[in-house]
Amino acid sequence: MRKYEATIILNPNLSSKVDNFLKDFEKLLKDNSFNILKTEDIGRRQLAYSIKNHNKGHYLIFNLEGDSLKLSEVENKIKYNETIIRYLFISVKEHSGEDSQLLIDSKNKKNDSESEENLDKKVQEKVNIESDKSSVKENEVSQAEENSEENASNKNETEQDDE
Repeated sequence: MRKYEATIILNPNLSSKVDNFLKDFEKLLKDNSFNILKTEDIGRRQLAYSIKNHNKGHYLIFNLEGDSLKLSEVENKIKYNETIIRYLFISVKEHSGEDSQLLIDSKNKKNDSESEENLDKKVQEKVNIESDKSSVKENEVSQAEENSEENASNKNETEQDDE
């Protein structure tokens, strides 16, 4: 049995149907005596160039073991599947037990975007607090000015009364 790595890019408009595709694809592989060692659902990613008028794609990566003669049958069956916009089967000597770089990058990107959202919220809260403080100071200053004006007018009245 030879070892393969399969990368499949699905139509991004059908991302909600990925689970159905996975079940069908796994069934197709098992029917052709392939063992699925690992499946990675990378998710939607920007493509380097447009493929079939798509700028994004839903990436799936599989580590497989199977017969090379059966691989051509699998390729023939998925060739006309409209949910797949691109696929690639690569023969490998050994499967690394680690996550693929695409999966690591997508996880980091999600974490970065979440931390950016949290940072944006914190900045917005700080801006709101600062604006609240400045409005309080403005109110205090305007009240102090009103009080000083009232005191000045009261002084003028008392001086006029004294005369």
